[in-house]
Amino acid sequence: MSFIGQLPRFAVVAALALTTPALTSIVHAEGAQPVAQGSEAAAADAAKKGVAATTIDRVKQAAQTATDILSRVPCRTPKGGTKAMGTLPHVAGKLAAHKPVVIVAFGSSSTQGHGSTAPEFTYPNRLAAQLRRAYPGADITVLNRGKGGEDAPEMMARLQAEVINSKPDLVIWQLGTNAVLRNLDPGETGKMIEDGVGRIQAGGSDVVLVDPQYSPATVEKPESTSKMLALMHKVAELRKVGYFPRFEVMKEWHEGQQMAFSSFVIADGLHMNDWGYACFAQLLGDNIIKSVGTIKMGTNEPAQQQAQRPL
Repeated sequence: MSFIGQLPRFAVVAALALTTPALTSIVHAEGAQPVAQGSEAAAADAAKKGVAATTIDRVKQAAQTATDILSRVPCRTPKGGTKAMGTLPHVAGKLAAHKPVVIVAFGSSSTQGHGSTAPEFTYPNRLAAQLRRAYPGADITVLNRGKGGEDAPEMMARLQAEVINSKPDLVIWQLGTNAVLRNLDPGETGKMIEDGVGRIQAGGSDVVLVDPQYSPATVEKPESTSKMLALMHKVAELRKVGYFPRFEVMKEWHEGQQMAFSSFVIADGLHMNDWGYACFAQLLGDNIIKSVGTIKMGTNEPAQQQAQRPL
């Protein structure tokens, strides 16, 4: 049996995703040259074997990376669950009509993926993979519009061009952490968030707000963090939009599940690592799926979403 045949299914999927460019280049190389004769054929065979060996090594490395992430502690739903996001009518309508769904992940460095070891391990890419598994007949695109160091003032400046003009069905807006770290005025930040949510809704999109992360950097500023959390909750209630309590989820990892910060946060004390992004994406995806409801897309959505560990 080949090496790939002996791998767990999830490892093979991750491995192939990482090695697709290499495999594509092999196909192109083979198609560009005529079949050689004699010694040239032997040389070509040797070259092919060398490329194949390199590809297998990449598969092994990718599979090991996936295994390392998945072998950590399970990704469990916080005690008491997370607050329902509402119905997400635009997403549900597109799925029901078998039309393409566009999701924009809007935010700062934790949306961009700072701290992840590869692009496929960022939360937007993890989320896209989960939603495509849940709705295999759907055309789902998740656009990453994260930019490190930003908060509401900078995000508002690019809201139209990078978010609204994409005509998304759902905008997942992550913000607040940099506002806390930069000591931005909470009242002004709240006004910008409410204005931004209103503009997104007017463009015909569902909205989910994602609050600051729970990490050593934010724990050091409890008063500012508490104000930001209250402010974002208030905006979500006023504008009737979805809300994902990332702060409470990460706090549960640390205090409820007794996980060290180093288990889900990198050495800078702020950004999540691969496991943290994977679990965050898994729980966020579970909530989106529950909010959308059961929709037939060739196969039925599972009746109960189980978030045992990031996939």
